[in-house]
Amino acid sequence: MKTLKITLFLLVGLLISITSCSTEDSLINDRTDATITANSNVAILMSKTATNDGSADNIIDSANCLSIELPVTVTVNGTTIIIDDEDGYEDIEDIIDLFDDDVDSVVISYPITVILADYSTITVNSDAELAVLTANCTDENDNDDDIECIDFQYPITASIFDTNNVLVNTVTINNDNDMYNFIDDLDETTSVTINFPISVILADGTTQTINNVQELENAIETAEDSCDEDDDYDYDDDDCDTCTTGDLDSIFATCQQFEVDDLKINDTDLEDNYVGYIFTFNNDGTITVVENTNTWNGTWSASGTANDIDVIININGLPDFNNTWNLHEIEQELGEAEVELRLGDDRLSFESDC
Repeated sequence: MKTLKITLFLLVGLLISITSCSTEDSLINDRTDATITANSNVAILMSKTATNDGSADNIIDSANCLSIELPVTVTVNGTTIIIDDEDGYEDIEDIIDLFDDDVDSVVISYPITVILADYSTITVNSDAELAVLTANCTDENDNDDDIECIDFQYPITASIFDTNNVLVNTVTINNDNDMYNFIDDLDETTSVTINFPISVILADGTTQTINNVQELENAIETAEDSCDEDDDYDYDDDDCDTCTTGDLDSIFATCQQFEVDDLKINDTDLEDNYVGYIFTFNNDGTITVVENTNTWNGTWSASGTANDIDVIININGLPDFNNTWNLHEIEQELGEAEVELRLGDDRLSFESDC
C-alpha cells in the first residue's frame, strides 16, 4: 500500500511537471510571435517608420532630414507671420501665391530650434548654421531613410523581460518619438514584446490590424514605396496640375463628412460662423448640410480639367457657399483630406478626418 502511494505521488508530480513545461513552452512560443530584437529587420523598419519626417516644412527650410520646432516666426514677401502649427505652412503658401510675377522670399527669425531625424534638437542662430545642417540631407526626391507611407496608431504597449524571461517592465508608446527611442534603446540581452494586436494607418487613410511581428514586417515592407512622400521643395506641386473631376468624386465618396476649414469672402473670415456644420457631398450631385437639428439641402457639380476645374455649389439657405469656384487643390494624407476652392481672393476649404 505504501509503495502504491509513492507511485501515485510520483505520477502526479510527473503530470504536473509535463503540464507546467507545456504551458511554459506555449507562452514562450506566443511571445516569439511578438518579440522585437535589436538590429532585426522589423526593428529597423519600425525605426524608419517612426523617424522624424522633415519634409512637412520644406516651404521654410528646404530640408527633408530635419524640421523646425514650432512656433517659428518667418517673414514672407515682407509679411511677418508666426507659424504655430502645420496649418501655418498653408498661410506661407497663400502669401506666395498672391502674385505670380514677384520674387518670393521666406526669411526665418532666429534663433530657432531644429529637430533632427532622431528627434534630438539643436539651437540654430543663423542661415549659415542652418545650411551646415541641411547639407547633410538628401536632395529633393532622393531616397532617404524614413518611411512615410505607413504610420503606427498609438498608443502601443510593450513588455520587457530579463534574461530569465521574467517580466520587468511594461511601457506605453504614445507617438513616433517614443517609438523611435524605444527601438533605439533595444538591448540584445533583454527580450521585448509588442502587445498585439496593433493597428497601422496606410497612405490612403485606411487602417490595418496587425497580429504579430511577421505581419508587421510584411505590412511595412509592402507600404514602404506605396505613396509619394512629397520630399521635394515645390510647395505648389500638390495643387491641381493633374486634378480631374474623378479625383473630386473619389475624395467625396471616400470621406463622407466635411467641415469648413477656411472661408474668406471679400477679405472677411467667415469660417467661425460654420463651426459644427457637417457637409456631405453625395455622388448624385446633391449636398446635405447638418448642424445640430438643422438641415440644408443643395447641389454640387464639377467640370473641366487640371487647374481649370469649376465647382458649382448651390445650397438653399447658405448663400456664403453659393458660387462657381475654381478647384485649387485636393490633398489627402494619413487620416486627413482637404478640398480647397478659390475665386479670385476668396477662399473656401473643406476638411475631413477620414
